[in-house]
Amino acid sequence: MADSAVRDDDTEDLYDHAPCGYLSTGPDGTVVRVNRTLAEWLGRPREQIVGTRFVDLLTVGGRLYHETHFAPLLSMQGSVGSIATEMRRADGTRMPVLLSSVLRRDADGRPALVRTIVFEAGDRRRYERELLAARREAERDRDRVQRLASVLQRTLLPPALADVPGLETAAYYRAGAHGEVGGDFYDLFPLHGHRWGFFLGDVCGKGPGAAALTSLTRYTLRSAAVHDPDPGSVLDTLNAVLAQERSIDTPALCTTVFGLLVPVPGGFRLELGAAGHPPPLLLRADGTAGYVDDLEGGLLLGAVEHARAATTTVHLDPGDTLLLYTDGLPEARLGSGVDRFDEGRLHDFASTLAPISAKGAVHAVEELLAGFGGLDDDVALLALGVPEAR
Repeated sequence: MADSAVRDDDTEDLYDHAPCGYLSTGPDGTVVRVNRTLAEWLGRPREQIVGTRFVDLLTVGGRLYHETHFAPLLSMQGSVGSIATEMRRADGTRMPVLLSSVLRRDADGRPALVRTIVFEAGDRRRYERELLAARREAERDRDRVQRLASVLQRTLLPPALADVPGLETAAYYRAGAHGEVGGDFYDLFPLHGHRWGFFLGDVCGKGPGAAALTSLTRYTLRSAAVHDPDPGSVLDTLNAVLAQERSIDTPALCTTVFGLLVPVPGGFRLELGAAGHPPPLLLRADGTAGYVDDLEGGLLLGAVEHARAATTTVHLDPGDTLLLYTDGLPEARLGSGVDRFDEGRLHDFASTLAPISAKGAVHAVEELLAGFGGLDDDVALLALGVPEAR
């Protein structure tokens, strides 16, 4: 073979002209190296890319995703694979991509270099659009819509709650009479430092659109909590994400309660934040029950640029139970008429239960709903209780 022939094993040439993009960044996120393929995709000279911050190559939504999910996971796990996001070309257009990164550390264990591989995902995005069109066609058939609704609803709720030592948990979901996919959701999941995050909420709307928004909301709450578990910060992040999704035809609105669960001697400290959601009920071991009034007044998420969340801290001691619920419970019809259960009746009912375990509280509400005239909206419950000391 002549000396001028292209060699298959030329490492530098393979890096520069690979069928995918490569770039390396320093610990501060500054790009230190990029291959020709990615530079051409972005329409930028390589010398213009080197020295810039990696997040500056992403779209606004991509930057938020990177800060709340991608970067924290990379720091914890050392690698992240096949993350879908968008990069910004020199002409301002968006380029759908899949990112996979590996974090290299120095001899002292400190971050030294991040190597990232970039796959152009335009074909995948076109496939997703075709899939959405197929779903819209399926919605014209009532039977197919019902089957789709059943499958989607199961994906919006966790198959099981995280096991928290020293805490009893229980959850419940019941669909309303409309038969469509609802927007109620809840979750309980582990965080760093022997802490746990939990939330319960409700998005605006019904059907597949609400299901997609619910999925986005649950994902954002979990990823934001990994980055900063402070309830106010988590709800601020969710509000920013929902504001980006909002349009004239599809409002992206949500109410939710988010909490951070921290073990303390004899029980748990709960740091709570609420945005437009009914305040939880606190059923004490001494037989008293009442709403967590400090959580009233938070604004609906996604409605304004800066939605103020109400925050407070409560303690769960042995025999105490916290009950979170969606507004389908106080809005349930008592009979065939228009009379509703309402918050006052719910408070009176809770007072007859205390003290009670988390599972006992959920079971009692489940039996209560069975005797009602009907549900116009879905009902979701999440109860957290500290068992009585033996």
